[in-house]
Amino acid sequence: MADLRTRYLGLDLRTPLVASASPLTGTIDGLRRLEDAGAAAVVLPSLFEEEVRGQARELERRLAGGASMAEALADLPDPAEHGAGPVAYLKLVEQARAALSVPVIASLNGVSLGGWTRYAALLEQAGADALELNVYYISSSPGRSGSEVELGYVDLVRSVRRTLRIPLAVKMSPYFSSIINLAGRLAGVGADGLVLFNRFYQPDLDVEALEVVACLELSTSAELRLPLRWIAILHGQVSASLAASTGVHTAEDAVKALLAGADVVMMTSALLRHGPGHVRTVEAGVRAWLARHGHHHLGEVRGRLSQRAVRDPAAYERANYLRVLASHPAPADG
Repeated sequence: MADLRTRYLGLDLRTPLVASASPLTGTIDGLRRLEDAGAAAVVLPSLFEEEVRGQARELERRLAGGASMAEALADLPDPAEHGAGPVAYLKLVEQARAALSVPVIASLNGVSLGGWTRYAALLEQAGADALELNVYYISSSPGRSGSEVELGYVDLVRSVRRTLRIPLAVKMSPYFSSIINLAGRLAGVGADGLVLFNRFYQPDLDVEALEVVACLELSTSAELRLPLRWIAILHGQVSASLAASTGVHTAEDAVKALLAGADVVMMTSALLRHGPGHVRTVEAGVRAWLARHGHHHLGEVRGRLSQRAVRDPAAYERANYLRVLASHPAPADG
């Protein structure tokens, strides 16, 4: 049987298949089902900057009084009954760490510097094995330059890194003029891993009610091409671990990401569509592919089709633009 062991953020994982943030990872029952199905690690849903700013004074009071994290959380409401917020989230982290044998990766979602970043340390105290910093931000200010936006990312990662001893991953946006430069800067200020990419949910317009409407559509395998391209470019060029996110639905998708250079692949939409058991299906498919091609472990194939390893590295840069367009057949007259 092929050896699927890998390392991500310095953590040893049984396979590269990680269940990323979703409603399934927001409950202990869902987390147990994912572990039972073979998920090698789990990423909890994000705790948002806005939630941290508005709550948790009681928790801070208890911790300031010298209580341990377990003592401070002991008499607070159960996450399932209490709802969202930092108190409930810290309890979820603590309970998940006690219930699971696979690494538990907490997630913080924010964009600004400030006191909320100290919650990174509290998540570590609650038992998180690693932290994913989910920077969900699109600048709509014409007066803010691209370099200022990038500096904000770098400063935020540096600030969070200073509060942590556990590994830190950064979930990046694809909307930068030089992703490879920013990736290197983030790794330089302490990002142990990069998750490519954050999937921004685009609003729609209701033409009858004349309103902006929030829209959630699950991803498809076609969306893998963007992270695939950038993982292939970044492989071997940055010191951070690389995680493929968005568009991983099948064993073939996972194999593509690994060939490009990913250390792990993260699944959300596929698990929401097919349930936790889909992890087992994808794992079996990856093992079958390795066996069919005569490989015994992931190290033999990781990065084999990265930009540095292929005969035509320019295909990742310009993507043979003219040739691709010219290859599409002309439509017949109808």
